[in-house]
Amino acid sequence: MTATKPDLTPVANTIRGLAIDAVQKANSGHPGMPMGMADVAAVLWTEFLRWSPEEPEWPGRDRFVLSGGHGSMLLYSLLHLAGYPVSIDDLRQFRQLHSKTPGHPEYGDTVGVETTTGPLGQGFANAVGMAIGAKMVAARCGTELLGARVFVTAGDGDLMEGISYEAAALAGHLGLGNLVCLFDDNGITIEGHTDLATSENIRQRFESQGWNVLECDGHDQDAIRTALKMADRPRMQPTLICCKTTIGKGSPNKANTHGVHGAPLGPEEVTLTKQALGLPAEEFYVDPAAREAFAAARARNEELRQQWHTEFDQWQQQHPDGAALWQQLRKPADRNILFDQLLAVAGDDRAATRAISGKVIQRAAELVPALVSGSADLDPSTKTAIQAGGAFTRDESRGRTLHYGVREHAMGAVMNGITLYGGLRAAGSTFLVFADYMRAPIRLAALMKISTTFVFTHDSLMVGEDGPTHQPVEHLATLRAIPNLHVFRPADGVETAAAWTHALTRNGGPVTLALTRQGLPPLPHQDGWDRTEALRGGYLLVDADDAKATICATGAEVALAVEAAKLLSADGVPTRVVSIPCLELFHEQDDAYVERVLGTAPRFALEMGRPEWWCQLTGRLDRCIGQSTFGASAPAADVAEHFGFTATAVAARVRRAL
Repeated sequence: MTATKPDLTPVANTIRGLAIDAVQKANSGHPGMPMGMADVAAVLWTEFLRWSPEEPEWPGRDRFVLSGGHGSMLLYSLLHLAGYPVSIDDLRQFRQLHSKTPGHPEYGDTVGVETTTGPLGQGFANAVGMAIGAKMVAARCGTELLGARVFVTAGDGDLMEGISYEAAALAGHLGLGNLVCLFDDNGITIEGHTDLATSENIRQRFESQGWNVLECDGHDQDAIRTALKMADRPRMQPTLICCKTTIGKGSPNKANTHGVHGAPLGPEEVTLTKQALGLPAEEFYVDPAAREAFAAARARNEELRQQWHTEFDQWQQQHPDGAALWQQLRKPADRNILFDQLLAVAGDDRAATRAISGKVIQRAAELVPALVSGSADLDPSTKTAIQAGGAFTRDESRGRTLHYGVREHAMGAVMNGITLYGGLRAAGSTFLVFADYMRAPIRLAALMKISTTFVFTHDSLMVGEDGPTHQPVEHLATLRAIPNLHVFRPADGVETAAAWTHALTRNGGPVTLALTRQGLPPLPHQDGWDRTEALRGGYLLVDADDAKATICATGAEVALAVEAAKLLSADGVPTRVVSIPCLELFHEQDDAYVERVLGTAPRFALEMGRPEWWCQLTGRLDRCIGQSTFGASAPAADVAEHFGFTATAVAARVRRAL
């Protein structure tokens, strides 16, 4: 006999009702997507997805990403029904201050939320990164128990964003068979039907990118089951399931219209919709049959979790090397030991900080097994490949270097996904001027407080002949404007070692490194100087008795400040020099240290970029020596002279301001 498949309509309609009521009570939100994807979610969560409210961070769980974060009530309803700490009262507080149910899911605020998905397409690319992380951890440790399947829902808006094209192409190229995207194919966006703006054939697009593509009626539960079963077969392709759905399913007057996308149904339509769905008028009603379905799924998943732990314990006993690596991947590095080891390879010769970083990262990879790296087709310039780690490819998942191709936007979000998967710390690189392509994932990493490292080289006007299109002027300032992001711009080997030490030991936020193309001289550190001060974000480099000025500088401009200070001191203006490789970290130090470093003399700031940011230290814009216009195409030395970045010109600026 064929087993009777459960009717999950009570589950789907409960999800619809909860979404309707939460949005209506908040008078804000997006009910249409949860109503349209309720059947798909009901089948996935009760019959296929591995999850555990008993151990939310269970390594063996599947990952579920809601890429269209505006449909957050779908996820919150699922978490509530699954027994995560999201109560009915929490649902009533949807979109309210300090609630567990903000307008878009926020990683770290709500248990069960795997990533923060705000801008469309970010979650899709995060899911690609999670799938990479799963394959990487499983292959390196030698057990599929540490791998996972990754399911991501994405709508028309997600797939219109360019980042999804980049990320999908990478996923197909790498053969991520553990990735399934559930496409909410409802043909509606905020302005109306999608034919206003696109006529793309999504199926053919994904097939051309190497995906396995399936289709189903997103409201036919048996069809959904069949598609998910087919997607779960072993394969070397990610799978896209095109789920044909009706946005706002169940609403008599607003279903299949853009009016249900991002606004409450309104009291009258709520009543009519509940009647059409067979739901009582009671607010936040949960059908007992929905509770029963999720209770059965929870019990089944608990058995899977216990079985997983039994098998994992056996594996650890039988494979001590793999088990030891798994422990190392999750163990934080010792900050002091790491710094000492990285200092030993940084050297004190004249060199570009990108070249120093290239040496440092090789030693860091030996000491921090969790580090994985890559670049957007620029490793010959950015030097971030882990040389002994091999490349992560379709056929080799143990590699620690990722070749992202010319896909900066996807790279940033994929890096976040790798970090979010657990056990890995992702780094990736491109030129600083291309940070604009990555601003959304950098900002989200800072918002999520995750330890992704963004490496940028060619960090100033000294790019030279490539000209103003490649000479970053505003980029350091715009990065520093992102809350919780530490921007580290080292000036020599010591500071480069400090930058990587901080990047690999900071918990609670991302770090960016801004590195030079041109060679820099070693700085004149005083004998007996405590090098750990470089880990404090700023320190006194050159002191002067009865100082009349202090020049604060970063990166390549620190050596320039030293030369300018020599000229000023010889001319009767004793000048101190302070190196501030990371302004954000420096501000986190105690007041006594900051004041001791900055001193009491008038302060000047020197950096080849927008000067306004430095007014917080100098108090006056005329004491900020920076660059407020675009650059020019010429040899680097000529560019520096033209824009006044020579020791003589800097010294003259200081004299005038004094």
